[in-house]
Amino acid sequence: MGDVAARFAEIVGDTNLLSGEAIPEDYAHDEALTTTARRPAHLAKPGSAEEVAELLKAATEHGVPVTARGSGTGLSGGATPREDSLVISFERMNAVLEIDTENHVAVVQPGVTLSDLDEKTTAAGLGYTVYPGELSASVGGNVGTNAGGMRAVKYGVTRHNVVGLQAVLPTGEIIRTGGKTSKVSTGYDLTQLIIGSEGTLAIATEVIVKLYPRLPHGATVFAPFETFDEVMTVVPKIVASGLAPHILEYIDNLTLAAISYNEKLSLGVPDAIRDKAQAYLVVALENRDNDRLHADIEELGGLLGDVGAMDVYVLEGASARKLIEAREKAFWTAKAAGADDVIDVVVPRSAMPEFLRKAREMALSREAGALGCGHAGDGNVHLAIFCKDPEKRKQLLTDIFALGMELGGAISGEHGLGRAKSGYFLDLEDPAKIALMRRIKESFDPAGILNPGVLFAERA
Repeated sequence: MGDVAARFAEIVGDTNLLSGEAIPEDYAHDEALTTTARRPAHLAKPGSAEEVAELLKAATEHGVPVTARGSGTGLSGGATPREDSLVISFERMNAVLEIDTENHVAVVQPGVTLSDLDEKTTAAGLGYTVYPGELSASVGGNVGTNAGGMRAVKYGVTRHNVVGLQAVLPTGEIIRTGGKTSKVSTGYDLTQLIIGSEGTLAIATEVIVKLYPRLPHGATVFAPFETFDEVMTVVPKIVASGLAPHILEYIDNLTLAAISYNEKLSLGVPDAIRDKAQAYLVVALENRDNDRLHADIEELGGLLGDVGAMDVYVLEGASARKLIEAREKAFWTAKAAGADDVIDVVVPRSAMPEFLRKAREMALSREAGALGCGHAGDGNVHLAIFCKDPEKRKQLLTDIFALGMELGGAISGEHGLGRAKSGYFLDLEDPAKIALMRRIKESFDPAGILNPGVLFAERA
């Protein structure tokens, strides 16, 4: 064992440090479709913030790159390490430290999964509302990528739901940002700067998340449309209505057919309607009062009918859950179908029809495919890209990302850039902004050990 490995083992204990071929393959990648798995040199499993601090100090001293890892469910290669790196896995730091029912927050370690947190908060009648589609995802991973999901239309993404952090700088200093307060106006907001930084600035070792009351009554409304433009015509009307849906999704016809087949989902849509429908809208409502919920459903049905919905289906209980669960598994369906990439461009809600139309035209012109679904309520478009030729795919994605930015959007709405999209970011983003981000990176991480190649792509 080399000097640096011996030092890492001294910090976390021999049983919590693996090196070389002893590291399981799972730690060599996340779920991104286009990044190459790379086994790190070392894998450490710390049990405390103090151990993380010592690991980072040693890594800085020896010039060892560091990648933080939660559950490895990311979709952009942000948890894919370098071969010469140390992976810090938070699987041992997985405790819910506190459920504060007076301040409506939970204090958790970064390795806590969403399913664990959901289970612990249910008993208090509260819940953490960020659900990016994979309940095995960790809260620390949410923080790293600023994860979103279907409920963002009502509750926001991770940065709207995290009020404080404990974080370790690469120099080994442990800092606290924010807290249990609902607002702060004291200096730079370091909490928000660290959220979404994909492990390039600091490593979160404790997270304070907002909790919301669980509303007892809910239903999901499902409506087919002959055109996608009709879907997008009704979305702003729903948002402006005051109905406050916590899910507002569109699904194209091919994607719905695929997830219905994979998940054995039966929605009772007649063949005559299914054959004509090009897009579907999924709207989930919740309320503390059942009568008010049904009044909201009736109002929503009227809005949908006014803009051309072919029919309106109201799903409750198990049927509603099965539809939402199937939608959450759209990535896995696309992967199983042979998608070559999955992207998550975000544009202003009003620009979604133009973006989707032009993105599909770009794909067809290259004999490729761009299919999918997305968060209609907040303009986040998820497209499965089918294009085998790497060079054609690279140009297609460049053009699609450029289109999204021209329409006032961004390359990623919730998956992050990681290693998979960082090259496009550097090519398309304002150089002045990139230069500023580099200076921020250097001030946090002067030795450049935290996730090199993520956000700022390593050039050949």
